[in-house]
Amino acid sequence: MALQRSRANNLTPVLLLVGHWLELVGWWQLAARTGPIGWGAVVLVASVKFRHLQEVSHFTVHGVLTRDGALGIALTEAMVHAPLGFVPVPVRRDKHVRQHHPSATVAGVDPNLAELHRAGLRPEAGSGRFAVAVVFPLTLGGLADTCRGLAVNLDPRGAGWSRLCVFAAVPLALGILLGWPAAVFGFLVPRLLFYPQLAWMSLLVEHRWFDAERATGGPAAIEAARCLRLYPRNRVLALLARGTWLPYGDLFHYAHSVHPAVRWNYLPALERGIGTPAYTPRGLLIGSSTVVAHHRRALADARASGRTAGVTQPAARADG
Repeated sequence: MALQRSRANNLTPVLLLVGHWLELVGWWQLAARTGPIGWGAVVLVASVKFRHLQEVSHFTVHGVLTRDGALGIALTEAMVHAPLGFVPVPVRRDKHVRQHHPSATVAGVDPNLAELHRAGLRPEAGSGRFAVAVVFPLTLGGLADTCRGLAVNLDPRGAGWSRLCVFAAVPLALGILLGWPAAVFGFLVPRLLFYPQLAWMSLLVEHRWFDAERATGGPAAIEAARCLRLYPRNRVLALLARGTWLPYGDLFHYAHSVHPAVRWNYLPALERGIGTPAYTPRGLLIGSSTVVAHHRRALADARASGRTAGVTQPAARADG
């Protein structure tokens, strides 16, 4: 932490966020000058870039993106939350830092677990319902849920007109300056469909949501009982995930959960020091040693035993 504080500055985060948007501008130019194949590539890349922006802002929520906390919030609001239609940073901080971190996987308390339940990941869900829930943001119900979330986030009665204007200005400017393909395939389709699916996949691999164990002791012991570490031995898939749908600190969620105030570039070294949690699946979707298969078995076990899917009592952590 002393090293992190000594290296913290305000310039690097500004350059990082500007760099992401400059990359997006380049891909939007491609969308304006190509056909369907190029449009498909732009959809995928823009979705990944939105995930990167989300994860950069995640460290603002934890107060460690910039040396100046107020600058970090203003920067994140202007360059991530407002143009992408996210909630204000203080709202996200309350939900993520104060509600989720201390009570991860706790039924009735953790807002992230509640999202999974609303999507259909419940003990009573059959195989078909479970499969649909895994790709929930790509379904009509998921699209409707994304649109409802945007409507709430941008409601002028709560957020004022500025957030709605900023969000609407991005696709409008793209359409005017570069044409409708840039607006549709460079912003609207990624923001409404594929970015939410990437974020959903990252949520699925954060924790053993439905069979987390109760634990006491220090943060490492508590988080080891409810976190997981994807791709612990496959460097190729780990690098692919870090570059796309699990950027910055997302792959190292166990280390982040143990020490939430550590910025992403220090998490690999932190993981080498604290080790990995009890559950280290090899993959996300295909095979028995995957996160999705594990969640399915955990829900089936919960249904058979008649218990709630998730920990029923909060873990003994006061930080977050």
